[in-house]
Amino acid sequence: MLAAHGYPGAPRAMDPIHGLEALAAEEGEDLWILHAGTKSQAGTVVTAGGRVLTVAALGSGPAQARARAYGAAARISFAGSHSRSDIAAGEL
Repeated sequence: MLAAHGYPGAPRAMDPIHGLEALAAEEGEDLWILHAGTKSQAGTVVTAGGRVLTVAALGSGPAQARARAYGAAARISFAGSHSRSDIAAGEL
């Protein structure tokens, strides 16, 4: 989950999100980018809420799936973006 600047308090909106176009070609049956707090503004995807995007992936096992999801998430950027780095760590 990529969160907006200010989350969980008062998240900032309207920050342009970069990297989605490059990942679009990789999305499919084993990589997903799920929009939650986004909107389109003049043809650009921008932040519009606290929890902005979720990135999920499959792999040959939990470690590979986690690495793929975090790798894809690292290629997405917007001002003030932050996320946790411990999701699924206990499963490994």
